[in-house]
Formats: sequence, structure tokens, C-alpha cells
Amino acid sequence: MTRVLAPVSGRVVGLAGVPDPVFAQAMVGPGTAVDPERAPGHALAPVTGTIVKLHPHAYVVVDGEGHGVLVHLGIDTVQLKGEGFELLAAEGDAVTAGQPLVGWNPAAIEAGGRSPICAVVALDANADALSDVVESGEVDKGAELFTWS
Repeated sequence: MTRVLAPVSGRVVGLAGVPDPVFAQAMVGPGTAVDPERAPGHALAPVTGTIVKLHPHAYVVVDGEGHGVLVHLGIDTVQLKGEGFELLAAEGDAVTAGQPLVGWNPAAIEAGGRSPICAVVALDANADALSDVVESGEVDKGAELFTWS
């Protein structure tokens, strides 16, 4: 069983609260989303494992059971081409759940006209494989968002 942690602190809005139909309709996979606090900070590794993809706006960490978790920082942030993000790790790195991976400023993303909401998605998963999915309320980074069996 994999415990998937919140990469950022903020208000959980669930995937339905993501202003992007690909995430909102769970086309990428099941999970949840966090509307982050608007202070500069770091986005954390959601699980212990290996970084298999690392972009300034998004990353995937695969745990020892082969579960890949996507963290997408904001909506349409790929268009920023890395501006406003600081990579703190590299693809192929072994990381521990809760380790800072990307520095960013959600307030700057929002000021640029984009949503800073962070989708946290279980890749290649059936929604039935997730349990205890947090869909609302406040969450601190590092707190459990869902478990994946």
C-alpha cells in the first residue's frame, strides 16, 4: 500500500475542482488536487521512489511498487517554459516522500493569469485502487492525500 502525500499546503478541491477538463474528468488518472497557499515555497515528493519525469511545472515519482504519481503545478504552466520554477532534483534521482523537488511561487502563477491548482494523480490506476481520498478541507504539505493499493 502506497501513502500519497500532499506536495503543497492549501485547500483540497478534488480533481473536479481543477479548471482543466483533462484533470477534472480524471482522463490522466484518479487522484485529487490542492489549491496551494499563495506563498513562495517548495513542492514535495508525494511518495518515496525515483523521479522518472521532471519538468519545472510537473513531475512523476514512481515508488518501489511501480506506482507512478504525477504532480502538476498549476494549469497551463508548461507555457511558462520553466520561468518562476527552480528544480531541486534531477530525473533518475532517488527521493524520499516529503523531499522538496521544485521551488515555485503560486501567487506569481496566479498573477500571470493561470490557476496555481496542483493536481496529484495516480497514473495507470483504476479509481477503485485508491482509498481515503481527500476531496476537501485544508491540508498541510506532507499530509496524506490518499492511499493506493
